Amino acid sequence: MLIDTHTHIYLSNFKADLSSVMERAAAAGVRECFLPAIDRSVMGDLLALEAAYPGTCHAMAGLHPCSVKDDFEDELSFVREWLDRRHFSAVGEIGLDFHWDLSHRNQQYEAFHRQVEWAIEKGLPVVLHTRKATDECIEVVRQHQDGRLKGVFHCFSGTVEQAEAVIGLGFLLGIGGVLTYKNGGLEPVIRAFGLEHVVLETDAPYLTPVPYRGKRNEPAYICHVAEALARITERSMEEVADVTTRNARALFSR
Repeated sequence: MLIDTHTHIYLSNFKADLSSVMERAAAAGVRECFLPAIDRSVMGDLLALEAAYPGTCHAMAGLHPCSVKDDFEDELSFVREWLDRRHFSAVGEIGLDFHWDLSHRNQQYEAFHRQVEWAIEKGLPVVLHTRKATDECIEVVRQHQDGRLKGVFHCFSGTVEQAEAVIGLGFLLGIGGVLTYKNGGLEPVIRAFGLEHVVLETDAPYLTPVPYRGKRNEPAYICHVAEALARITERSMEEVADVTTRNARALFSR
């Protein structure tokens, strides 16, 4: 049994063949998929997918840092309204992204801090997006960590030292297709820390693993990430599945 802890299969990329995508996922042993939000524009499709596959697809609520613009207060109000309306599996994906646009850097920090506070209030984990801001995200988590905060650094691609800091704060490493890339740079992290702090993810439709790199990613391809983990850690596929599934269930309290 495998769990895809981060997949955007509610996006338009999957409209034409969603049922086949879900069938392939089930055939590959993927039993659950966790759906991170981006902003209000996706919430309808995200919740519709969860309703179509109850017990398999689990919705999150949150404002992605790349969606933090001049109207971020309205977007945050939308997230808060939904968090008060029903249960979500996590607050995510949230965080900092200093790759594309730095014009709303301060607003990204404000949105990040506020959503972390909501997660603590609601007793929910956080799913963190960080791009060119890993140290900054670690510092924000450190400021809020009072023993109640838990979560995952989605698509972790940092150094051994950064991984040590993340793990020291009680967080997990989200590992996906980058692990299969020749120059992905993640093998030293996996060799240093093994499976005990890892969850699997695809980030579909993005970051497709080898041998499908360049094509649309989907949950079924998570088995290739698991195979890479098994090779690097010299553990069996069954052990990889058992440990990462246990970690995912603990993260999302399932």
